[in-house]
Amino acid sequence: MKKQKRIRDYGICIGSMPTGKKNLITDVAGVKVGHTTISKGDIKTGVTAVLPHDGNLFQEKVLSAIHVANGFGKTMGSIQIEELGNIETPILMTNTLSIGTVSDALISYMLEGNGDIGLTTGTVNPVVCECNDGYLNDIRGRHVTETDVWHAIRNASEDFEEGGVGAGTGMSCYGLKGGIGSASRIVNLSNEDYTVGALVLTNMGRTEDFLLSGEPLGRWIKERDKEIVQEEDRGSIIMLLATDIPLTERQLKRVAKRAVVGLARTGSYIGHGSGDIVITFTTANKVPHERHEGTYAIRMIHEDIIDEVFQASAEAVEEAILNSMIAAETAVGRNGHIRKSLKLYQDLFERKKR
Repeated sequence: MKKQKRIRDYGICIGSMPTGKKNLITDVAGVKVGHTTISKGDIKTGVTAVLPHDGNLFQEKVLSAIHVANGFGKTMGSIQIEELGNIETPILMTNTLSIGTVSDALISYMLEGNGDIGLTTGTVNPVVCECNDGYLNDIRGRHVTETDVWHAIRNASEDFEEGGVGAGTGMSCYGLKGGIGSASRIVNLSNEDYTVGALVLTNMGRTEDFLLSGEPLGRWIKERDKEIVQEEDRGSIIMLLATDIPLTERQLKRVAKRAVVGLARTGSYIGHGSGDIVITFTTANKVPHERHEGTYAIRMIHEDIIDEVFQASAEAVEEAILNSMIAAETAVGRNGHIRKSLKLYQDLFERKKR
C-alpha cells in the first residue's frame, strides 16, 4: 500500500474522528493481513487472510460476533461464532466457488500447528468469507489452490495493498472496480486511546446509488460515462472490524450492527441478492482453549461510553469502502468484461467540494 493513493489523498476526509497511524485495520496491535493475487487473462481472483493476533489462535481464541444484514452469502464458520462468541482461526476471504478449497487448506494449516486437534481435543471451526467475482473472473474454473491459501497466511504483515488484490482481484463495487479496503479510528475512552480498524471486501451496489461523502457521485459518473455496464445489485460485501477495546461478545454484536451505517452512507440499500456480513473481534479478551481454571475474567467497557465505538465503526467502514475503490486499477477480465477505476473520475470530486 506504500505507493497507493487513498481517498484522503484526494482531499476526501470521512467523519470527524482521528485515524490510526496507518489508517488500516493493522493499527490494532497484533492484527496482520496477507494476500495471494491471481490475475491472468480470464482469471481474476485470489485469497486474503486476516490474522487477529500473532499467537496460536486455536489455543488463544478472540472474542467475536457476527451480524448478517442480508444473508445471501456462503460464509463458513458463522454458526459457531454466533453460538460461542469466539474465533479460533485466521479469517480468510475468497470467491464463492473456492470456499471449499480455502476451508480445506485452512484446516490443514491449523492441524499443522495443533497436533491435538481431532485427537485429544475437539475439531476446529474454519472461518471463510466470500463474494462472487464471476463478472471478471472465470469462477467456475476454481483457480485458487491450497498453496495460495498458505502463501496469504504466511505472508501476512502490518503493511498490505488495497484495491484489486487478493480476494478483491475480481470484485466490483457500484459498477466500478472494487476489492480490498481498510481504515481505522482512534477512540478515547476514560482518558485511554484505543483503536477500531475495518477491512472490507467490496462487491456490491449500483452505480446510480453510489455516494461520496453524501454527494451523488454515481449519478454524475453515469451522466458522463454511458459505457458503464449496470446490473442489478446482486453483489456482496464482507466487513471485518478489529479492536483492542475490552468488549464482550454481546457488545461486539452491537458494534457490528453499526458497520452497516457506514455501508449505507456509500449508497447501498442492501439488496435482495447481496450477502452483507459483518464480523467483529477484540484482541483485548482472549479465550483459552484449555480449561486451567473453572472461571476467568473478561473485561468490558461501560455502555455509557460505547457511542464513540459505534461512530468509529461506521466511519472506518465507510472510508474502507472508498479506499477499496480508489486504490483499484481498471480491470479487464472474463469475456473482455471491464470494471473501471474510480480514480478515472477524480475530477468529479472537485464538483463535490464546490
